[in-house]
This record gives sequence, structure tokens and C-alpha cells, in this order.
Amino acid sequence: MFNIRKATTDDAATILRFITELAVYEKAGHEVDATVETVGSSLFGPSSVCEAAICERDGQPVGFAVWFYSYSTWKARNGLYLEDLYITPEQRGSGAGRLMLRYLARVAVEKGCARFEWSVLDWNEPAIRAYDAIGAAPQTEWIRYRLDGKALSDFAAG
Repeated sequence: MFNIRKATTDDAATILRFITELAVYEKAGHEVDATVETVGSSLFGPSSVCEAAICERDGQPVGFAVWFYSYSTWKARNGLYLEDLYITPEQRGSGAGRLMLRYLARVAVEKGCARFEWSVLDWNEPAIRAYDAIGAAPQTEWIRYRLDGKALSDFAAG
């Protein structure tokens, strides 16, 4: 029924469509600057630090995941960090998301990763319920910080 495969450059337009749909769902559609070209070069170019997979149902793409490897100094091992996972609205509840998470867990185990981590918006109750159901534990003691845009440029400039 479902097939999960490694994404290729030929998937850049599909991935961009999913990125845009995800951003709209997360109430941030206006923040998407990505293009087919930047998706292709950043995910599949020679300096890429990310990997991607496509979930298909009956040969049609219904979702994607993008991840990269982090590093745990305490474990002295890599970790797998899931940047984004998206399943089309019509396929939510079908098990596709769980299959994608299991696929990524297997990648993490095969690569010898110490952990598999991701973030979720605090209002995304369906995703939180799904993550709880597979035994994932929220990391409430850590606060995530970000520098971007002008704040990043200003700080870098000194």
C-alpha cells in the first residue's frame, strides 16, 4: 500500500509543494522562500548535509521527510534530527506518518545514532498524540532558541 523511498533531485518540485503545504498548515506560508532550484541544490547538491524520503501510496507521493545528523557530546555519537515530516491531509490517519517515523528510526539505528529527535508546535495536538502513541517523550526542560534574519546578521557583524 505505502512505499517509502529515498528522495532524488527529480522530487524537488514535489518536496517544494509539500513544504509549502506544511508551512500553510503551520500558519507560516508567507515565510517560504524556497524554490525548486534551492530545494534541489540544498537537499541533493554536493554540499548537502540533509537527506530526504518520499512516502508514496499506489505510486503517488503523499508525504515527505527531511532530516540531518546532529551530534551528542555526552554520547559521543550522532543523532538523527527530523527537520520536517509532512503527510497530505487526505492521508493523515492512514498510518503513513507512523511508517515514516519507523523508517527514520531504522535509519537512526542503522547509522548508530544515539537518539532520534524532532520538534512539534505546541498547538499541533494530532501530531503530539501520534508521537505519544509511539513512545516518544517530550523534552520540556530544554528551550529552543533561534537567531535568523536581521538578528542573525547583526549579531554576526558584531
